[in-house]
Amino acid sequence: MGNAFDVIIVGGGAAGIGAARRLASQGSSALLLAASSRLGGRAHTQDLGGYPLDLGCEWLHSGDRNTWVGIAEASGFPVDRGEPPWAKAHPGIAEDEEAQEAAQRAYGDWEERLRTVAAGSDRASDALEPSGPWNAYVRAIAGFMSGVAPEAISATDYLAYDDASTGRNWHLPLGYGTLVAASLPPSTTLRLATPAERIDLTADGVAVTTRAGAVRAGAAILTVSTAVLAGDAIRLPAGTEPWRDAAADLPLGRNEKIFLEIGRGAAFEPDTHAYGNLHDPRSAAYSIRPNGWPVIEAFLGGEGARILEKDGPAAGFDFVSAELVSLFGSAVASVIRPLAATSWSRMASIGGAYSCALPNKSKARARLARPFEDRLFFAGEATHPSDFTTAHGAHDSGRRAADEAMAALRHRQEEAA
Repeated sequence: MGNAFDVIIVGGGAAGIGAARRLASQGSSALLLAASSRLGGRAHTQDLGGYPLDLGCEWLHSGDRNTWVGIAEASGFPVDRGEPPWAKAHPGIAEDEEAQEAAQRAYGDWEERLRTVAAGSDRASDALEPSGPWNAYVRAIAGFMSGVAPEAISATDYLAYDDASTGRNWHLPLGYGTLVAASLPPSTTLRLATPAERIDLTADGVAVTTRAGAVRAGAAILTVSTAVLAGDAIRLPAGTEPWRDAAADLPLGRNEKIFLEIGRGAAFEPDTHAYGNLHDPRSAAYSIRPNGWPVIEAFLGGEGARILEKDGPAAGFDFVSAELVSLFGSAVASVIRPLAATSWSRMASIGGAYSCALPNKSKARARLARPFEDRLFFAGEATHPSDFTTAHGAHDSGRRAADEAMAALRHRQEEAA
């Protein structure tokens, strides 16, 4: 029986779509299997209150070299190159500017000390100032960046991203998830709500088993999250244990969002930013009236995101509401109401936010990116050497895996000729 497709792509996020686009551009046939009932993976734009809000990735990080910028412009999606809201503090907050400057300085000092730590223990928490007065702030920001506490962050890994970033953060008013989901080539065969259950090697490629049956191809590209890959949801061929081990060394952090709707008559400056409690590692960062919409977006990382994971959305709403009251006064409680909360860590098909290498495990990214038997190829943000945690890193890893798969297929065809 011949193969039905050149390549089967497992996973419908940015990496899977990046692989599909590359394969389509080369005339290769591809089937994309997505466990979810929608495309996009950790890129998900949802209409909430009439506004396209990004529940997952939101910013075109390193926008001046981000692949999705070109895709957006070629597809007619507007790109906002203005300053992100965190560059403009909300003017209505009584701020302790000295404290804020001290906290930000402490974070910068921690980042500088990471270079020394990277050459030693590689544990980012070792760069914290002993009993430092701003360690809670550092922990909160590290949670935004990596989704985990500094004790679980590889300093080498953190610096690899930081050094590669251009610091340009652009925005897609129609939603990052909207763009990603709209970018699948029409020539790619798509099957939603069809999780892969097993992947086997065959004499001429691979067989991927789903609950709807098995499908064959010359190769498969696996783009699922490290939480899924390290788990037992997909049975992989014997010999792939090192890839599962690499995925386990790159666990997903915890990052969640809470959206609140602002009632009419409430005075909030649009496109501004606020930060909760400088002395609470659970603190949220607040995007106030993004794009002028009557919405507040609370972003929680690490310990803050654990509130949602452990106690559910109601506890998360209570936490951010209390922070907003502390920032803006008691009257704010009557003009905001819950709109939505994410639950990435509770989604079986994903299992968290984005990958973070454990101390001394930064090389796991390269190990995870290796092909297996020239039949099974790996992509996803976790496999990118420096743009991990991003949708453009995921996309580019999918493109790289597609190139590897096509090269392997050509080589096999040449040997058979």
